[in-house]
Amino acid sequence: MTNPARPRTGVSVTAIGDRNQSASLRRALLVLEHVRDHAGHAPGLTLTQIAEALDLSKSTVLRLATPLLDAQLLTRDRESGHFRLGSGALALGQAYLAGLDLRTVASDEAHRLMREWGGTVHLCVPDAPHVVYIDKVENETQVRMASRIGSRAPMYCTAVGKAMLAWLPEEAVGTVIAAGLPAITARTLTEPDALRAELARIRTRGYSVDDRENEPEVRCVAAPIFDHDNTVTGALSLSGLTSRVTAARVRDLGPAVAAAAQRVSRTLGATR
Repeated sequence: MTNPARPRTGVSVTAIGDRNQSASLRRALLVLEHVRDHAGHAPGLTLTQIAEALDLSKSTVLRLATPLLDAQLLTRDRESGHFRLGSGALALGQAYLAGLDLRTVASDEAHRLMREWGGTVHLCVPDAPHVVYIDKVENETQVRMASRIGSRAPMYCTAVGKAMLAWLPEEAVGTVIAAGLPAITARTLTEPDALRAELARIRTRGYSVDDRENEPEVRCVAAPIFDHDNTVTGALSLSGLTSRVTAARVRDLGPAVAAAAQRVSRTLGATR
């Protein structure tokens, strides 16, 4: 006699359970990522805001959030009910950053650039269609940039993003274009052909320029960093207000940033 509890499709109960758990994990990660992407929202996010944004019921969000709360990846305010990133997320982030040799290797060059040229130096890694800031060296006497370690920014309108994108595989360029190229400022490149042409120019000269494309009064120059496989693994940049980083100064600053990035690359074992 056939067991009515056994699926007749030939798929085991275990396989179905594994698939359901995998789907639940993916949705739980969506909840975590949504809270992460809105970390700048000071009070956190309400249950309703998360549910509406992800097109989930509030009961489903609560169910998915439970293991995240248990692991302290999320925390929930007892009075307001707002969700925020928890201390577990900080521990993961610190462990991730601690494991990046790139920060240690690039530190001396980043500080040297800041001392010699002023401005703010950033070290970033790719996460198409974004970049992730993993280090920042500031000149205390100048206006500080709003960026922060661990934050993300679009690739297409930042110097660090374009510097990496110029040497990343074509699929990364496709990912960036598919994600959209909205205008951040009046100078942002918003057409795929214009972006591709800019990437070609970057490959020719060896560095990229964000000429007020991401912030109206800021210019930034960046160059790619390669690892021992000659794969682009990050980018080093120097940025400042347009009154200090003038268009004329970019012509000298570009090669200097490119040379610093190349020294970091050589230390990582790159041969290009």
